[in-house]
Amino acid sequence: MPTVTARLCFPLGLCALCLLPTVAAAADPAPPRAAEMAGYLLVPHEKVAQSYDAGFSMYVAAWPLLKNYPGNRFQSGLFGTWMFARNDGIPRKGHYSDIEGGLGWWRDTRFATETPKFIMGGVALNFSEWANGPGAGKGRDWAKPAGHYAIAQLTPWVIWPPDGLNLKQGTNGELFGYGYLPLPLTAAKKTTAGKDVPTGDQSWTLFLNSGNFKGPVAFFVPYFWSKPTVEKTDFAGTFLDARPSEPNKAIQMETQHIPAFVAKDAKGETYARVAPTQFPVKPDGDSVLIHRVTAYNRAALWDGVKAWFDGGPAATGAIDPKAAGVHTFKGGGGATWQIYTSETPKDKKAPVAWNSFATPTAINADTFGYKWAKDAVTTDAALVTLPEYYRLTKDAKDKERWTVVSAKDVPAETGLAKVEFPRKRDAAAKPYITPDESASSWKRPGPVAGPFQAKLGDGSVATYYWYRFADQPALLNADLTAAERETVQKRVELLHRTWTKEREYLPPPTTGKLADLDPAVLVTPPKGLEVGYVPIVTRQGLPE
Repeated sequence: MPTVTARLCFPLGLCALCLLPTVAAAADPAPPRAAEMAGYLLVPHEKVAQSYDAGFSMYVAAWPLLKNYPGNRFQSGLFGTWMFARNDGIPRKGHYSDIEGGLGWWRDTRFATETPKFIMGGVALNFSEWANGPGAGKGRDWAKPAGHYAIAQLTPWVIWPPDGLNLKQGTNGELFGYGYLPLPLTAAKKTTAGKDVPTGDQSWTLFLNSGNFKGPVAFFVPYFWSKPTVEKTDFAGTFLDARPSEPNKAIQMETQHIPAFVAKDAKGETYARVAPTQFPVKPDGDSVLIHRVTAYNRAALWDGVKAWFDGGPAATGAIDPKAAGVHTFKGGGGATWQIYTSETPKDKKAPVAWNSFATPTAINADTFGYKWAKDAVTTDAALVTLPEYYRLTKDAKDKERWTVVSAKDVPAETGLAKVEFPRKRDAAAKPYITPDESASSWKRPGPVAGPFQAKLGDGSVATYYWYRFADQPALLNADLTAAERETVQKRVELLHRTWTKEREYLPPPTTGKLADLDPAVLVTPPKGLEVGYVPIVTRQGLPE
């Protein structure tokens, strides 16, 4: 309804125009507001028998999810899984503990680039502690370590930066092979930290299959899982130190923050723009994202290694594919991505119309990916860029959702055409520094060689030393006696002599090309330290 506005007239009398109604000027639309896109991409797959309860492996695509790394609010994994202990009726609520992690970017990543990194992501009871790699745990306070000593370095040929294991810069769609299988490195114990609760004998070990490194890298010390049972004795024997793994795991991509903006036009319609988000694509237009998800039984590796450690013939380290169950795909899948601002109520967050531009597809029985709507996405240089612009609409059930619109159909007054998603890096990122006190486990008995430095592809520098395997800080904090550590030392010396980096360990992929680790993380032991010694990173920071 038009409003009548007062006019200032000449004092001689009223003019006719003073009585005419006039339309008030419309207020300018508000500037775009910061928002985010987040959610899960869900990957259905067929189950395998419960007997395949001794770990898993998989190949997942590694690629730059965002065109420009936008700073450390960005957090997203690529495709991965959650490996829980087989519960056999034990309620998971209030009993959460698993191995997750994988490829991605996290808010505590200090030296991030567009190329993802890999973390191990072990979670102790209800996130009381977590461990991402040797020397990397929950928080950065070494006065209160919470998972910092949970992972022991096993390989003598790869260093593990605490910011995450680096892939080669520019990786774009290659497959990164990894998995966890238990090794019998330590004996089961009847006591834990002096208390009458047991610790199991399973050292869950990360195996990699990359283009330039293959084999075991590091393992979770069993004490990491059993430590909470010192106080919660009812949970004794229920974690991954003692329990088999659950064979059938969820496969998803968990995204917690992709930058976006939302704005309204003069009519009150709401639009959004999302940072350029990318997926790898093959020449035929399909994206291969997950391949050969496999679960194993104990005959795959454990039985042979256990017999070897007990005096039998050497185990080759090759994981037996005949003792494996491969999960198959039939297509289908879902997406829960939503776009919202910090003020959006949880029940008002509208989903993205993902299926309008992406179709989840079984590329073949053991490979999952997407087919893309060519009129909705942009393909360039082996990457497909998802739609950037969306409008908030209602579907046939009167529920809101974000539907794709072209840039030319977004009203100029929203200001979305002018927003930017620049590359951001922290030029003053703090270094990771391990304890330097002379009495610490980093100094007593301490390293036998170093320091050495590696200039990583992410722009940081890793300083590392060589430690005798049993004298590395993680083993000194693993609730092991000196005699128990010496037993592990002898077993690891067998591994170092026999399980060389040229061997095949995980069953290889049957499609695609393998991703490479950052060449800077590959190292050669000094002369005389080839067997029984490991490199441990003590500092990671920007060049000084």
